Amino acid sequence: MECVFGLVGNGFALVVADTSAVSSILVHKSNEDKIMILDSHKLMGTSGEHGDRVQFTEYIQKNVALYQFRNGIPLTTAATANFTRNELATALRKNPYSVNVLLAGYDKETGPSLYYIDYIATFHKIEKGAFGYGSYFSLSMMDRLYHSGMSLEEAVDLVDKCILEIRTRLVVAPPNFVIKIVDKDGAREYAWRESIKDAGVSSA
Repeated sequence: MECVFGLVGNGFALVVADTSAVSSILVHKSNEDKIMILDSHKLMGTSGEHGDRVQFTEYIQKNVALYQFRNGIPLTTAATANFTRNELATALRKNPYSVNVLLAGYDKETGPSLYYIDYIATFHKIEKGAFGYGSYFSLSMMDRLYHSGMSLEEAVDLVDKCILEIRTRLVVAPPNFVIKIVDKDGAREYAWRESIKDAGVSSA
């Protein structure tokens, strides 16, 4: 019952993901961060099989860092998105990754951007997008309430409405979500929306 969604606002891009690590009918943890900070100005929100998701996002992160180390300049968001799409397309013909990606970034020349890349390497630059069962509700809310040039306050309000709709409508809704943003000041965690917390294991 995963859910990852994002949007582009006025000078920033924002990605939201649920934080549940689930296998079949079991919830292993409810504080799994599914949004990888690739570098100072890029975020990658992912959904899919846990092992594939972790391995693929770390692979992309290390290759982005390697490119910057070798060349002295960072990849642009568009170049990172194209590299990510190419890696998924190459793997598709050998050993495919079960991973869907929303890649958000900020570049000085072009500003914020958001890219949709699914597990079969479909690639689009978008203003808003979502993956997972929660996408049925978050996309409909964004279709109704999203507009280009949203302020951060408006965007976070829309995110909260999407989360409320997912929790209300989805039969097995993820309880917790993490919100991260990227703008001219960099990529960073913005907030968590938690309805339950993982309890520590008692030694009694």
